[in-house]
Amino acid sequence: MSLKDTIRQRHAELSPLLQQAARFVVDRPNEVVTASMRTVATRSGIPPATLVRFAQALGFDGWPQLKEALAQDMGLGAEQYAPRARQLAGRAQDNSLVGEIFAIHRHNLEHTEQQSAAALPRAARLLEKATAVHVAGFRACFPVAFSIVYVYRLFRSAVHLIDGQGGSLEMQLRAVTKGDALVVVSFAPYSREALQSAQEAKAAGARIVALTDSAASPLSLLADETVLFATQSPSFFPSIAAATAVAESLLELLATRAGKPGIQSIAAAEQHLVSSGAYVKARQRQGGES
Repeated sequence: MSLKDTIRQRHAELSPLLQQAARFVVDRPNEVVTASMRTVATRSGIPPATLVRFAQALGFDGWPQLKEALAQDMGLGAEQYAPRARQLAGRAQDNSLVGEIFAIHRHNLEHTEQQSAAALPRAARLLEKATAVHVAGFRACFPVAFSIVYVYRLFRSAVHLIDGQGGSLEMQLRAVTKGDALVVVSFAPYSREALQSAQEAKAAGARIVALTDSAASPLSLLADETVLFATQSPSFFPSIAAATAVAESLLELLATRAGKPGIQSIAAAEQHLVSSGAYVKARQRQGGES
């Protein structure tokens, strides 16, 4: 039985104040799993001590344990890295590991295609209509976000990376306004900065495209469009191979919709990179040598 089912079953026997807490948990689970107990208390109008009593009435030691159980119900629980790393360390001489790694990558890509093939064109249309596009990804998701910005800027100038460098996250988020779009990338356990970026962009009136691992993720619950990717890995750390594939697929769709102006922008950007010396020139052959 899920936690929500337990709450519904026990609702009638709770005091009025605990019933108020029960309704908040059932109706607004996203806030419960992503916000602090103090924040939940403020938003629900229920004292923190009452939230603790509510958790204990359901058989938990306290609020953190209830919050963890709710996250598990929502499919947001993430295995800790250290135990997985210990299991991996025992396979140092396992010659089948490399094959297993690539087999799982293939499975992730196939699963991601099945989940997101329909969502990718919708996400592309949303971004195409935006006045400006902002892209946020932190920690392991930073490479995905950076690659989106790097390639997208080859054919669209109004694309901006939100990385919070130098403590500038709040300043960067102030630049997100109504009519813009935010692409935010994260998987469980979800980055605090990613969630903050989505929340503030939503409050500013921007549209949200979430690249994430679960339809129940806090990013998906805020998003106008969600593109899912699989993260399964035999390693101790989730794989971002499928996330990269999703990002590249989205960029390809955007490029196909950019038309002649997009082609001209790409040609101009490429010419600038070549003429500026950004690329190492191939060595000229001498005689019969190569």
